[in-house]
Amino acid sequence: MARFTLPRDIYFGRGAMEELKNLRGYHRAMIVTGGSSMQKYGFLKKLQNILEEAGLETRVFEGVEPDPSVETVMAGAKAMQEFQPDVIVAIGGGSPIDAAKAMWVFYEYPELSFEDIKKPFSMPKLRRKAIFIAIPSTSGTATEVTAFSVITDYSTKIKYPLADFEITPDIAILDFDIPMTMPKTLVAHTGMDALTHAVEAYVASNRSKFTDPLAMEAIVTIFESLVDSYNGDKEARERMHVAQCIAGMAFSNALLGITHSLAHKIGAQYEIPHGCCNAILLPYVIKYNSKVCMKEYAEIARRLGLPGQTDKQLVDSLIASINELNAKIGIAPTLKEHGITEELFTSKVDFIAKNAAQDPCTASNPRQASPEDLKKILECAFYGFPVNF
Repeated sequence: MARFTLPRDIYFGRGAMEELKNLRGYHRAMIVTGGSSMQKYGFLKKLQNILEEAGLETRVFEGVEPDPSVETVMAGAKAMQEFQPDVIVAIGGGSPIDAAKAMWVFYEYPELSFEDIKKPFSMPKLRRKAIFIAIPSTSGTATEVTAFSVITDYSTKIKYPLADFEITPDIAILDFDIPMTMPKTLVAHTGMDALTHAVEAYVASNRSKFTDPLAMEAIVTIFESLVDSYNGDKEARERMHVAQCIAGMAFSNALLGITHSLAHKIGAQYEIPHGCCNAILLPYVIKYNSKVCMKEYAEIARRLGLPGQTDKQLVDSLIASINELNAKIGIAPTLKEHGITEELFTSKVDFIAKNAAQDPCTASNPRQASPEDLKKILECAFYGFPVNF
């Protein structure tokens, strides 16, 4: 038996955050956010005012770092235990929303440890104390509609993707006013994260008739809109905010693959933003996976109107088009060109490959990948070598 799970309600459009004025039957809201951008642009204050107008007392937990740590999660859970909210609202990029999801678990089950929830789909029932509302400020992670949360253990420098349908938010708010404040680099990285979600979902082992149309729609929209969004077009920025959410609906149910397995481990070791890692790796992973799912990649290429008579030619066109898209938005094609020295690369590559093989996303990749295979892919992505294995 398969499953398809989404938030109960998704509100989208300009000023969509205003919908929270209609929240009824709740008393206290803990707002979780990251750095200063939501405060700088007035969205944090606006959210507080809306919730207070709905009759809720609010408290803010801020300062969630770009790669949220286990320590931050536990500190947030402790703050929740003191405040006893019946609504948790996370606003910002993927990091504060991911952190808030994990805080939610430990708020409701303070006796658990991080080790207790690392195994995918092993979390206890939530919503005993609070519901969860997510308001993304970036257009990439789609954590507002997914069953995932990525938390970093800085003692081991490993990112752990927590996975369980229990942490799928109850309400997602796609307020088009918020992503308009993203700087260009963030537009590029989050946009390629979204594209990777959609492409990996389209070939993942858990794909279905429910997820395929969503993944394809997201791919087409991102190819049509990302460059214009990067260059400041407001309507394209709105389309990207929707497309990344649709990609999230797909991958939360179809799951992902080794592009994400590797990106999870690279990000903590080489300190490259997650979306940038995905952008670099995706062409190499498509080539690797095409031995077992060339037909599916060729279908994507056909929908994008790319040239090619055979499936192999179409897959090569898809890889070339992703490389061209990266170039248009300022992302170099190799890890080396992003400032990673050969000494640092070689000192960490075996560790990354070993841990990526154990990442939950590896299990849903269409082609099996051993640590040795993952190391070869990393070497190709560092030096720019072709994938021919």
